[in-house]
Amino acid sequence: MSEQRFFPELETNRLKLRNVNDADTDFIFNLFSNDKICEFLYDEEIFTKKEDAIEFVEWYKGPEGKGYNRWIIEGKNSKEQMGTCGFHLWDRTNNIAEIGYDLWYEFWGCGYMKEALIVAIESGFSNMKLNRINAYVALENKKSSNTLESLGFVNEGIYRDKHLFKGKYYDHYLYSLLKRDWNKQ
Repeated sequence: MSEQRFFPELETNRLKLRNVNDADTDFIFNLFSNDKICEFLYDEEIFTKKEDAIEFVEWYKGPEGKGYNRWIIEGKNSKEQMGTCGFHLWDRTNNIAEIGYDLWYEFWGCGYMKEALIVAIESGFSNMKLNRINAYVALENKKSSNTLESLGFVNEGIYRDKHLFKGKYYDHYLYSLLKRDWNKQ
């Protein structure tokens, strides 16, 4: 009998999601040092040195024992790295986790993130046995809100002063998706 995997590799028609590894350091640095990608990421300072990316990769490597992960989203055939998504803040008592995601701007508007999130969400409900998935979105990030709403996430309101970033507090929308609602879709 094989061991339970909470964060297996996932595939869609166009994408492969695999857990981050040391070979992804340059991509992670480029992603999180880009002003356009990080415009609404108020929970993390923009990366300014390669060590920032090395720490990120180290933090997310070996997710099975840690209970949080970050998949690299890549083209299934091209193997081109496109973005990341994953789960964190996993409350195993109440079966809740938060999902986070980002995508290189050249791939925006092509449906890749929605495609990746569908398999990530399915994995969260089946492999992690989640009942609820939370997502927090900066109020100005309309594209992200639209993506979540298209997947059936419910906007539960505004989480006031969610992140302190560069001396200012930022409100975020709190979105949730319940397993029972996902199963109805």
